[in-house]
Amino acid sequence: MTLKKTDFTTPAPTYTFDRVVRMIITALTVIAAVWLIGKLSSVLLPFMVAWLIAYILEPFVQYNRRILGVSNRWLPIFVTLFECVLILAAIGIFIVPSILNEMHQVADFIRHYTEEGAQISFIPPAIHEFLRDSIDFERISRELTRQDLQSLVDTLGSFIAGGYDFVLGVFNWFIVVLYVVFIMLDYEKLIIGFRRMIPPKYRNTAFSIFNDIKDSMNHYFRGQALVAFIVGILFCIGFTIIGLPMAIVLGLFIGLLNMVPYLQLISLIPSTILCLVYSVDSNVEFWNIWWATMAVYIIVQCIQDLILTPKIMGRAMGLNPAIILLSLSVWGTLLGFIGLIIALPVTTLLLAYYNNYITTRETSTQ
Repeated sequence: MTLKKTDFTTPAPTYTFDRVVRMIITALTVIAAVWLIGKLSSVLLPFMVAWLIAYILEPFVQYNRRILGVSNRWLPIFVTLFECVLILAAIGIFIVPSILNEMHQVADFIRHYTEEGAQISFIPPAIHEFLRDSIDFERISRELTRQDLQSLVDTLGSFIAGGYDFVLGVFNWFIVVLYVVFIMLDYEKLIIGFRRMIPPKYRNTAFSIFNDIKDSMNHYFRGQALVAFIVGILFCIGFTIIGLPMAIVLGLFIGLLNMVPYLQLISLIPSTILCLVYSVDSNVEFWNIWWATMAVYIIVQCIQDLILTPKIMGRAMGLNPAIILLSLSVWGTLLGFIGLIIALPVTTLLLAYYNNYITTRETSTQ
């Protein structure tokens, strides 16, 4: 008796009329959702900003909750918001005047560089000419000179004179504050409510995807934000020690760029130009201040890679920096500022869906 050979190969998926209709409906639903979000962006933006603020502040709320030893949330939330107000007030009182003075100082350096030029060893004069032709240093100098407390008051006065626009802007910010408070008060209940909205038969898969999103977001929102903040502070300290002008502004700018890993390398160009114009109107050699600036970059990068990233981010693999840049560009183009807020969560959701459904299904059928 001969045994019939059984074919264990998985048949190719058939595209029936019902399946094609479902795919078309799904595609139309996604397109309609993107269009609707873009249409309602002015209404959704305060809520999305408030949710992002509440999400970032949630670890501090939990920390204050443990320190205070209370079970309710309103007291830790009040303490957290009070701490934020104190930090912002300290920045406004101690840091803003220093930043304005540095801007005026750099404006003088730029004006002097534009008028008198520079003679720096190992740098051909053609490079200086190229910089003057390509960059409007006079306009930059005027803009930096205008930035003082009086200009800020005048700007505020122009907003007040705007009438309706000013009132609408204040109302939107007031709505954001209310959203932040209400979301923080019921943050845990809202998360549980979102989970209960999922049908029971899909919950295991959905919760698995949500856990992937949570891990990735913790690393690329909270973790990377903390790393970027510390890196920005280290750059401010380093630039201040070597005497580079606009140390605080440049340091915080590099910290902001660090939200995408290694994007801070772009700041090498403005840092070099700043060293160039600074050396013209001071007794410091260009190469001395430039190498000191590069030393700050190298030291901070070593601290970040050897200490901060392993301690804060751990060994978990997150999104590739190229994927982060691409997602920010795509969703920012489609939905504006809302797209920038939801770019990482949506991209993480799509990748988690791909890993759970596409990759796993292909592996199981082989």
